[in-house]
Amino acid sequence: MTRIATFNVNGVNGRLPVLLKWLAETAYDIVCLQELKTSDDKFPVEAIRQAGYGAIWHGQKSYNGVAILARGTAPTERRRGLPGDPDDTHSRYIEADVDGLVVGCLYLPNGNPAPGPRFDYKLRWFDRLISYAGLLREEGAPSVLCGDYNVVPTPIDAVVPRRWLSDAVYFPESRQAYGQMLEDGWIDAVRHVHPEKGIYTYWNFSYRGGYDRSSGLRMDHLLIDPSLLAKLRNAGVDVHVRGWEKPSDHAPAWIEFD
Repeated sequence: MTRIATFNVNGVNGRLPVLLKWLAETAYDIVCLQELKTSDDKFPVEAIRQAGYGAIWHGQKSYNGVAILARGTAPTERRRGLPGDPDDTHSRYIEADVDGLVVGCLYLPNGNPAPGPRFDYKLRWFDRLISYAGLLREEGAPSVLCGDYNVVPTPIDAVVPRRWLSDAVYFPESRQAYGQMLEDGWIDAVRHVHPEKGIYTYWNFSYRGGYDRSSGLRMDHLLIDPSLLAKLRNAGVDVHVRGWEKPSDHAPAWIEFD
């Protein structure tokens, strides 16, 4: 079995105890991290190596940042950053080869406040992702594109959908762009395994501690190319991690292959 997980850690150094505890508990084979919020030189590579993982990362001080971890091996970097905008300095995409599997880790722009310049940037970035994902499909290698898409695809992906009508993650344009990925052949692996189940990967922080369960959203996704579908066996979310001490506002989502 090969198990792949994606986790928006919301600050890799500030949440390092959570990350290391989760890695030790689960031992996923490939892990994609988003929102590192650290420069390249301050990424906690030694702690991650001691946990048994090789890593590549694309950091940015205080914002964004993505990384790919592989248990017991070193991911081979294929790309950092999406093509199509040489002036884009945000660290939002990194890609690796791990034992013949192409893994793209992404942190799609949030887009709020919307409408406005940030939402326009989100849609432009999404267009670049759609175009590049098409090129990746043409290569023919088994591929996974996973991360925080900052998109809630359908009403079933929110506990209370009406709460998010004015949020960029639920705007029709965001959902249409995500839908385009599916129309192009990518498969939402978690939703494929659980077609009618309310599954969530994000909850607001609560002022009283803990988290607001009514704010649940599913916006961390693992998209697989069709060549992997026959091997897909299971998928889920490690919801309990959201309840740990000093957690991220996201919980890890995962898939399992033969």
